[in-house]
Amino acid sequence: MSDVLIYVLFLIAGFAVGGVYSMWRGDNKLGAGVLLAVAVLAAAGGILRLI
Repeated sequence: MSDVLIYVLFLIAGFAVGGVYSMWRGDNKLGAGVLLAVAVLAAAGGILRLI
């Protein structure tokens, strides 16, 4: 179960980074900032679960 959680966290981080890129190009800086925070938290959570 832990492996699935790690996979899901990194998957969320990847999708969020894609959303950040598209929002940044669309001049939605606030939405890009929020998604960037979600991506960083998801990636950090995945890394901490690996340790």
